Amino acid sequence: MNNNDISSSRRNLLKGIAGAGALPFVGAFAAMQAQQAMAANGATTLIASPYGPIAPVNDLTTGLPLLQLPPGFSYKTFGWRGDLMANGQPCPGGHDGMGVVQTRKVGRSTELVLVRNHEISGGSAGNFINAPGVYDGGTVGNGSSNRSCGGTTNLVFRDNDWVSMTPSLGGTQQNCAGGITPWGTWLTCEEIGSDSVSAAGKKHGYVFEVAADPLQTSGQPIVGMGRFAHEAAAVDPTDSTVYMTEDSSGKSGFYRYVPDVKRGAAGSLIMGGVLEMAKVKGVNNVNLATASVNDTYELEWVRIANPDANRGNATGLNGQAISNAAGPFLQGWTQGALRMNRGEGIWYTQGKMYVMDTSGGLVSRGAIWELDLARQTMKCIYSSPSPLVGNMGDNLTVSPRNAILICEDASSAITDQFGYGQRLMGITSAGDAYIFAKNNVNLTAAQLQGAGKLASLAGDGRGNEFAGACFDPLGRQLFVNIQTPGITFAISGPWGKGPL
Repeated sequence: MNNNDISSSRRNLLKGIAGAGALPFVGAFAAMQAQQAMAANGATTLIASPYGPIAPVNDLTTGLPLLQLPPGFSYKTFGWRGDLMANGQPCPGGHDGMGVVQTRKVGRSTELVLVRNHEISGGSAGNFINAPGVYDGGTVGNGSSNRSCGGTTNLVFRDNDWVSMTPSLGGTQQNCAGGITPWGTWLTCEEIGSDSVSAAGKKHGYVFEVAADPLQTSGQPIVGMGRFAHEAAAVDPTDSTVYMTEDSSGKSGFYRYVPDVKRGAAGSLIMGGVLEMAKVKGVNNVNLATASVNDTYELEWVRIANPDANRGNATGLNGQAISNAAGPFLQGWTQGALRMNRGEGIWYTQGKMYVMDTSGGLVSRGAIWELDLARQTMKCIYSSPSPLVGNMGDNLTVSPRNAILICEDASSAITDQFGYGQRLMGITSAGDAYIFAKNNVNLTAAQLQGAGKLASLAGDGRGNEFAGACFDPLGRQLFVNIQTPGITFAISGPWGKGPL
């Protein structure tokens, strides 16, 4: 199948999902909101998982007990930090945002192409990702030997097995999250809030587009999408508008990039567009950080005249001064734009965007906003009342069955009835949260060496975050990363037993 066929197939898939009247998404979320409205103090509640209790499960690839999962679920790992990539270079660590960008037929096989971020800033020259697309080959800072060692790798998964791992983008920093596009590429976001310039004269804090074919990745930033601590991105397929979150504590804007080219294609976003920041209609500088379920706001958008502006200080229309904030944020703030606490994951489905504020909500442990694109209203549909119910969700995804899955990333992982560790949390159609999986990585050097992995990765890694959760288009595989030590998982099982 050629690239045009692949892009067409992806568009048809998105249209099919959007028009699938048999899917219970609208009714499910209406039920969710109705139940949450009755919850005490507008909070989400924790229930037993519809998939059953979790327990340690051995990896089918290495034999190591890396995850706790419900009965009937299994997984295979791939692309560990230190594993050799197709070019002979060791795989970098810092596995973060990830997405399935292409599904294609290869003979009788079905092949998936994923792009995976690496949230790394500076590092030695030996850790620089030698990719076809390189942005910044200079050293980081004056007199430093460090280089920009972030970037992306492309993974191939075929007929339920991992096949290959190839570098695609190098010379970037802190590639945290991002998002898939309807035309079969990945938007990778630099979560850099400083104005440092490398010895090569390159600034950071941009969005880059990564192709399914690594050789087609240019390594050129989309400057018009802004220079700030980008977290994640999601595309409205009707007009190719890209919605973006910012992770800058207490001074995080919510943005959209309206491209000049409405019929999106690889390379179309860099051809120009307008950056805007969200504002509550008729009210200046609203703080969305403390959110209860059913809080609702109507949005309007203010234009950011200089998306590449430097950091600085500014006073909002409500008189509140903000210091050391990103240039785009300051321009929006002086026009009355809103702010979140820490914008993180964002995902598009069926005319809605689902947006995570990782330290928003009733007790600063996470809130999810549903943005209705047609009405331009934001409604809080999830607000954690305690770390046990929800512990600072970060990346999120929506499954093909239209259920939300959250990757937790708290500085202190929760200890619940299944022990200590970071979690993958699901949301039911009634709006309840449940524990789907836990990080169980706690390995010795001998265990790792026996599995052919780096002994230096030994230790208790259960407190390290999940990231990059995404499903294949048919909902048979859940792909997800554990950022440190750096492992990618493909999880399969009886998904029909629950909402995922």
